[in-house]
Amino acid sequence: MRKLLTYRLSPCHGILAGAQSAAVLTVVNNCNHMIWPALFGSNVALSTTGFALSPGESMVVQGPAGMSGRVWARTLCNVDPSTNTFACATGDCGTGAVECSGRTGAAPATLVEFKLDGDGGKDFFDVSLVDGFNLPVEALPQALAGGDNSGAKCEVTNCPVDLNNRCPPELAMHDMSSGQVVACKSACLALGKDEYCCTGEYANPQICHETPYSRVFKDACPRAYSYAYDDATSTFTCASGSTNYLITFCPGT
Repeated sequence: MRKLLTYRLSPCHGILAGAQSAAVLTVVNNCNHMIWPALFGSNVALSTTGFALSPGESMVVQGPAGMSGRVWARTLCNVDPSTNTFACATGDCGTGAVECSGRTGAAPATLVEFKLDGDGGKDFFDVSLVDGFNLPVEALPQALAGGDNSGAKCEVTNCPVDLNNRCPPELAMHDMSSGQVVACKSACLALGKDEYCCTGEYANPQICHETPYSRVFKDACPRAYSYAYDDATSTFTCASGSTNYLITFCPGT
């Protein structure tokens, strides 16, 4: 992980003014193609909810105290010249614009989820494949000077593997023009059964367990959520106000 700590984030957009910050979120595009990261936060005002990043670029955003939300990346985006509307093949939020403006992205998409300044004065964060996968990602906590993360599970979490290359055929989402696999659906999204969604009679952690499909995700990305009740190995915490977060898409590229 030392390599990520010494990334030169250039060119880097300036910090955006917003509500009182609990953490600084630095979003990095380490992919070899353009991406359009997006943010959603419930009950907080975010200074941006979507932007474009070329390869090597980054954006620094204030994470407001009390933010319960997510960061994800959209791919294969363009503007329809006939309607002048913006749309993406994966992760699209349906606003017709680069800003998502309070909307979440369409599954499948790899999520980095946050609850900043939560219970016990902690930040809670995870990488989730519960809604499927579209890009590898890593969330790396960066302790601030004088911060106390003793006793916290303040560690890197990630899904650094391109699951599109190993996606079961029945879960694969293809680009309509090229036929390329551009995302991997969760079994819940693709098949809709309660046993995969942890709903109905399976809405209980004692009953809903991993499946062969979630195991594909977990074997490749052991620190990421692979299904709804995959908490034990997938939730991480840091002391609130003592940690910033580096979110890198395509961390192994």
